[in-house]
Amino acid sequence: MLRIGIIGARGFTGGELLRLGLAHPAFEVGYVTSESQAGQPVADGFPGLRGVTSLKFSAFDSAAAMDSADAFFFALPDGEAMQRVRPLLEAGKKVVDLSGDFRVRDPQNYERWYGRPHLAPDLLEVAAYGMPELGADRVKGASLIANPGCYPTASLLATAPLFAKGWVRADSLVIDAKSGVSGAGGRSSLDPAFSFPAITDNFRAYGVTGHRHIAEMEQELSRLAGSGEVVMSFTPHLLPVNRGLMATAYADLVGDVSAELLHDLYGRYYAEAPFVHVLDRGLPELRYVNGSNACHVAVRVDPRTRRVTAISAIDNLVKGAAGSAIQNMNLACGLDQTAGLRHGAFGP
Repeated sequence: MLRIGIIGARGFTGGELLRLGLAHPAFEVGYVTSESQAGQPVADGFPGLRGVTSLKFSAFDSAAAMDSADAFFFALPDGEAMQRVRPLLEAGKKVVDLSGDFRVRDPQNYERWYGRPHLAPDLLEVAAYGMPELGADRVKGASLIANPGCYPTASLLATAPLFAKGWVRADSLVIDAKSGVSGAGGRSSLDPAFSFPAITDNFRAYGVTGHRHIAEMEQELSRLAGSGEVVMSFTPHLLPVNRGLMATAYADLVGDVSAELLHDLYGRYYAEAPFVHVLDRGLPELRYVNGSNACHVAVRVDPRTRRVTAISAIDNLVKGAAGSAIQNMNLACGLDQTAGLRHGAFGP
């Protein structure tokens, strides 16, 4: 069994890591932290875990952490992990970080998008960007893995085949994405603007023109394209639902490409990706992915405008966070990447 620690286990993502990690056939969750709930039973913070675990939250202590676990999920706010992971890495521990601290490889680009200098720029050079569908070999055996954001996960999976093949213009990408409220902030620090009364019977955009997730999306798509820097427009929106995320991407085709060719491209590109399902019929819906680690993708072409539309749907808390983190840890530790994640969606 692999001994697991979850740092910052009290939030939305921490709760999902607990739910999935406690049921994982090869994980033993032995160390969970929450500064505000230290000493309290985990089941008090997450009543749905009553009868599942007797663990208690601890305040983070690196020495205690190293004694208690071999691999760690960091689910802390941006700026925290970069200050805490080094002792664990130096002790030979595995770390999957779910914040934005290690997603952007260039320290100057990180500072531009996150508004602060990076405190561990040398670790940016060794951190693996953890999207197995775009390169599982980068993750296998890695010690530090930067888990992608939920919006980039849905957006990159919707568009990666197009840029890898060079079938779209690098400067034409527009992504319109929509997330449930749990994707908009932490459980303990959720802005009142994202509260139930503010979102119910409502729908709105936020982070227009300057959302920090643009940095990692342009970085990864430029890497896939190989030539020419990808520049995109991205606007996130909040849906009046708890969870689930849908991304709709538009781009200009550089040649005549049929719907059949596009569908074949996506099918071949994701042939070895166990959690990406390219739909033969219909379009992605949140109810068919929520609770699972799946991403449903559909692609269409408009011959009149010579534009392609790609649509993806994920659960922002699972494939967009905790599920992909477990998938990455599985790969990093030599396990089957699907271990602990072989379950369907909540809905019918």
